[in-house]
Amino acid sequence: MTAAPHTTDPHAADPHAIDPRTADPAAADPLLVRLGLLRDRVTELVGRRSATDPTAGDPLRGLYLSEEAVRHLLSTGRDDDRSAPPASDPPSGDEDDRPGLLAARLGLGTLDLAILLIALAPDIDRDFEPLYGYLNDDVGRRRATVGLAVELCGLPPHDVSARARFHPSAPLSVLGLMAVEEAERPFLSRSLRVPDRVVAHLLGDDTPDVRIAPYTRLLPADPARSALPVTGPPVARLAERLSAGRLTAYLREDRDGDALAYAVAALDAAGLEALHFAPGTGTGSDSESGPAGSGAGSTAPDPLPALLREARLRGCALVVAPLPQHPEPLVRALASADDVSVLLAGARPYDPQWCDSDPLVLDAPRQRAGDLDVWSAALGVPEAPETLGFDLARVVAPYRLGGERIRRTARAALDLAAFEGTPLSAGHLRLAARQQSASGLEQHARRIRPEVGWQDLVLPEQPLAQLHELALRARHRDRVLGDWRLSAGGGRGRGALALFAGDSGTGKTLSAEVVAAELGLDLYVVQLSSVVDKYIGETEKNLERIFAEADRTDAVLLFDEADAVFGKRSEVTSSNDRYANLESAYLLQRLESFDGIVLLTTNLRANIDEAFTRRLDLIVDFPFPDADQRLALWRHSLSHVPCADDVEPARCAKEFELSGGSIRSAVVTAAYAAAGRGSPVTTADLLAGARREYRKAGRLVLDDSGGW
Repeated sequence: MTAAPHTTDPHAADPHAIDPRTADPAAADPLLVRLGLLRDRVTELVGRRSATDPTAGDPLRGLYLSEEAVRHLLSTGRDDDRSAPPASDPPSGDEDDRPGLLAARLGLGTLDLAILLIALAPDIDRDFEPLYGYLNDDVGRRRATVGLAVELCGLPPHDVSARARFHPSAPLSVLGLMAVEEAERPFLSRSLRVPDRVVAHLLGDDTPDVRIAPYTRLLPADPARSALPVTGPPVARLAERLSAGRLTAYLREDRDGDALAYAVAALDAAGLEALHFAPGTGTGSDSESGPAGSGAGSTAPDPLPALLREARLRGCALVVAPLPQHPEPLVRALASADDVSVLLAGARPYDPQWCDSDPLVLDAPRQRAGDLDVWSAALGVPEAPETLGFDLARVVAPYRLGGERIRRTARAALDLAAFEGTPLSAGHLRLAARQQSASGLEQHARRIRPEVGWQDLVLPEQPLAQLHELALRARHRDRVLGDWRLSAGGGRGRGALALFAGDSGTGKTLSAEVVAAELGLDLYVVQLSSVVDKYIGETEKNLERIFAEADRTDAVLLFDEADAVFGKRSEVTSSNDRYANLESAYLLQRLESFDGIVLLTTNLRANIDEAFTRRLDLIVDFPFPDADQRLALWRHSLSHVPCADDVEPARCAKEFELSGGSIRSAVVTAAYAAAGRGSPVTTADLLAGARREYRKAGRLVLDDSGGW
């Protein structure tokens, strides 16, 4: 390092630099104005030091202590270097004055702001590095130190209040705006460092910290959207509390997404933006490397300080959803931040052990299925949904999606329509909604994407009418059971439950698929092999996983051959009977609290416990088809099959009493025979297929020679 510059011009090191003091005030950056004032102070201090320092011209100054330098230090003090603190308050009222706005928002004093500017100056202007190196008497110490900052602020190094500004509990450290490093050094020679994220923010860059960016997204304030996802007085009250000042609240939800939609609605109504932090999406919060350092083997960096700092820099709230499996460290850390509003969301009841200072605990209101105002606004037709060309209310009625998911569904549907080059249709909307309802049910059930409709059913008038009624109940359950208060109470859900009873092959599973297609939902067929367990209590656990996952999504849940798990309770004559009855009792309670759509099928209705049938909304009996219905079934199965001109399905319908499933199997057998010959299906092929189904069922049938 060379001698200190003997000049009072702080810009002498760079002749091309723009002096913020002489630039157009309207165009000058407030941060640069502040740094210009600081540069004046630094230059003045350097000038005074060099005027009396006999080693100022020594090119090796700062690398060693000469005898002359020691005598100078012993004969003089630094009291003459102290003067009034540097000016740190540029003209107020400037929206671009990020340092001033940050200080006002976080309650920083003039001294705190001056220290912050002194610490970050080398990160913005390299000219400060040699000047700081000279003032630190060490060419390698090119950052501000505690002693230099105190000196530049015109305070004595033994001033208790000045030294307190660098304590770990001081505002700059607690808020994450500045770090005092090198704790092994004497207090006055410890380095000051401002995090890069703080420097970037003060320069106008709002790119979030890389440590939290993968798990955080900005929820911008949109007051025009506030009434859409959730309506009613609870939103207005929560918005009023958020507007009044700092708030920590725990929002408990019945269904995934309800609390987040409630929080977003309240924030929109309050005109506040927020950061949505999802600690379960990769931060390791459920394992040993939790975000709050809850695990003994934690190796991942704790993202909470960066998260809180980001909220402070932006002046926004925090929304944490979903909570990790062990939320105690996270809740305690966020609740201790007394300058940031935090909204926590989860399905579990609040546990007082999570935090010493209890948050405000609220129940998030249920999301209404098929809120037409939300959907029409998301699709860009808030005033005229009828212009879409289909009945929007009918299409969206089964979906219980929150405001954000509705908007994502609308965007996906519009993208699908644009990709296909066609106007938006009900099919696009249903496909996009099913994608938003994807869940973990496939671990326990087989998913069926419905590809059938009412035209594929051949049923008598009564069961067909009951199936239409089931679809009607599924669409309007929120209005009837919720708005019209016809729920039975006692924690009962708003599910739609139905039993399909009839012989094998009479169309029970097909009818379930048709109902799912009518509602625009996927059908999940529960695999009994993944449910029933020989160990006591495991069957109930498996069923709870299925019901809990089904509660989170929009789907139709089908228990095929339901009498295996919904059978009658019996008198207790052994321990096996006792535990079997416990399983049935659990199912009875779980069905009552279920909010989804459950269909049960059975070939033996008498085996279903009467307590289950009482809780069912509908029991649909599927009769064995008569001759006319069998003929309709034969014709429907042959509708897409090439047939000979003289084919006679009426003969098969009259001679063979087969169910719909058996008729389809007979047609498949005939079709393979015809495909092997390379010719259309004939009556003989149909008769051969029908005889095959009779033999499979163990029934007598005449062969071609007239014998049985």
